[in-house]
Parts: sequence; C-alpha cells; structure tokens
Amino acid sequence: MKEVRLGIVGLGNMGRTHRQYILDGKITGLAVTAICGRHAAMATLPEHPGESRFSHIDDMISSGTVDAVLCCTPHPTHTPIGIAVLEAGLHLLMEKPLGVHVADCQRLLAAHTDPSRVFAAMFQVRTDPHYTTLKQLIDSGETGAVQRILWDTTNWFRTEYYYGSGSWRATWRGEGGGILLNQLPHNLDVFQWIFGRPSQVTGFCQFGRHHHIEVEDDVTVHCRWPDGRHATLIASTGEAPGRNRLEIACDRGHLTVESGKITWLKTLQSVREFSDSTAAAFAQPDTETIEIPIDGRGPGHLAILQNFTNAILHGEPLLCPASEGVHSVELANAALLSTWLGRTIDLPIDAAAYAQLLAEKAESSTFQKKQITSAPTSAQDFAQSYQR
Repeated sequence: MKEVRLGIVGLGNMGRTHRQYILDGKITGLAVTAICGRHAAMATLPEHPGESRFSHIDDMISSGTVDAVLCCTPHPTHTPIGIAVLEAGLHLLMEKPLGVHVADCQRLLAAHTDPSRVFAAMFQVRTDPHYTTLKQLIDSGETGAVQRILWDTTNWFRTEYYYGSGSWRATWRGEGGGILLNQLPHNLDVFQWIFGRPSQVTGFCQFGRHHHIEVEDDVTVHCRWPDGRHATLIASTGEAPGRNRLEIACDRGHLTVESGKITWLKTLQSVREFSDSTAAAFAQPDTETIEIPIDGRGPGHLAILQNFTNAILHGEPLLCPASEGVHSVELANAALLSTWLGRTIDLPIDAAAYAQLLAEKAESSTFQKKQITSAPTSAQDFAQSYQR
C-alpha cells in the first residue's frame, strides 16, 4: 500500500477541519476517498474528485473505497461506529473521547482483535512541546519525585450560543457529560500520561453553574496516589479570560508550565536531603531559576494524522494507542461519580455501575435547552480551541 484511503464519518467542526488538512496536502500518504454524514452537512461541502459520499456508516465501511476511518461523530456514537469499523477489518482513528464511559471503551477495545489493524486516538496535545518537555524532565529523574500538582485550566470559556449550536451538546443523553467529556479529555490525557494513573479521585462538579445546561461546566478534581502524591485540577467554561497554568512541586524544587515557557525554581540539592541534613529550624535550600522557552504548541492534529498514516504504511509506533484513551475517560467518570455519590472513588471504577447510573440520568432527564435563534458574530476556529 502506497497511500491510505481514508473515510471520515461526522462532518461537524472537527470532521471538516481534518478533511481540509488532508485535501490541502498536509498529510503525506493519506487521501480522503469517502465522507459520511447528514445530507445537510455534506451539501455545504464542495465536492472533491475521488471522494465518495455516504449517508450511512455501514455503506461506507462496505463500499471498498476506504482502508481506514476517522470518527468525528457525537460521543455516544463512538462505540457502535468504532466496533463496526474494526469488525470490518479497517484501521480506525477515533476523535476524543474514546467513549462516553469506561464500559463503552472496554467494549470498543475488545473489538480490536486484529493487531495488524491500527487503532489510535486523537490526543494531539501529546505533541505540545510544553508537555513533551515536562515529561522528559520528570521521566529523566532530574526533578526528583513529584510531590504535588496543581493545574488551573480555566481557559475554556464557552457561550450560550456554543451550547445551543447542537441539540446533542451538554446533555446526558446526547453527550454524556459536559466539560469533563468535551473540553477536558486532552488535559486529563496529558495529566495521566505524564504523572501516571492515580488510585483515588474526589470530584466537585457543578452542573449548569454558568450556562443553561444540565451537565457540568465547572469542576474541581482531587487525585491521590499510593505514594502520597496528590493533584488538584480546576476547570470551567464560565470564566474569562481564564488561564492554563500547571504547577508541580517536586523534590528538586518547583516547576511552572505556562504559555511560552517552563520556569523551574530548582533547589541545589534534594529538598528531603536538605531537610534531613540541616540543624537550622527555618533554613531553606538555595535555588537557581531555570527558564526553558517553549516555541508554539506543536504540530497538533497534523502530527496525529501523519503518525496514524505512518503506522499503517510503515509500522511506526503510535503516539496515542487507543488502549491509552480509556484513562482520561475513567478520570472523567470518577469525578462525576464522586460528585453524584458524595464520596471518594477508588480506581479502577465500577464501569458497569457508572454506565447504569448515567443511563438512568439520560432516561429520566426532562431538561429543555434554550432555543438559539441568532447567528454568531464571527466563526470560531474549533481546531485551535482544542489545542491546549
């Protein structure tokens, strides 16, 4: 195979963005040969030579026109579509989140029975040099053991128009959650990718605090590990301007990751060693300030698309195998479950119990969304919005 024939299902903001990247020739070895979506969505897209159009995923899968599928549909459809693609023997790239809940993710992963079929997740923030540099520092052991983490990720402001722009958005039935399932998957993925999977989660989720929605739009999540490490994540779609600031206390000082640089207040010796060695009551270890400039946010979606293509054509290792996509979903599920039950949740969560509770919330919901009649004053670039 010299070129991967890709079918895209779901032609909303992200499906259109990925399609345009490929049509613009930004991905070597990848061609869009089919798209699948609602007639209204396809009608607004100019036709492209060699691109077939389908209104049902089963028809696209069985058409013989694609080797791989990129799924960009609403969250609850990820599992049934993904299973159909994998069972047809096609490669699969799934937009985030991998599924609405852990049980769905497990069903989807169980369908990946052929290791020769590439199955990846779209977690492009793993290519951001802010986080790749931080991960290299921590993995090298140079920072010493991590003690505490604070991530203030409140730069996710969304308007009422955003939530009203799709009937599925911000509903238990249509989306399965709010900021934890829509905006935060990238942060949650990078969080566990760098720091590892915690053992306990306590969530404080507020539902419809800033918007007329039934799901969470303001959350604080506290995580703990068996070795005593702990972390707090704060997120909101109702604060402006908000910020994205990650702080890590470690045995060799304190690191701050914020747009454009990593600042490391590095102790000249281990904090623990200094504490054990000094006889002074109020002494502190000497420090030096190291600033690591970071240029931009990295290749993002383009890197994941190219990596997926290269994995199919050349066997390149995946930047984000689908099997790792379940971890961010578990953290989101645990935060919601903790809020609903009013207690700390041990990981792994009871996937079946969570799925049942979510289904009950969807079935019993009587929430009515506001009708949005006015158009936005300017179009938002959703691709950039999710490059955090």
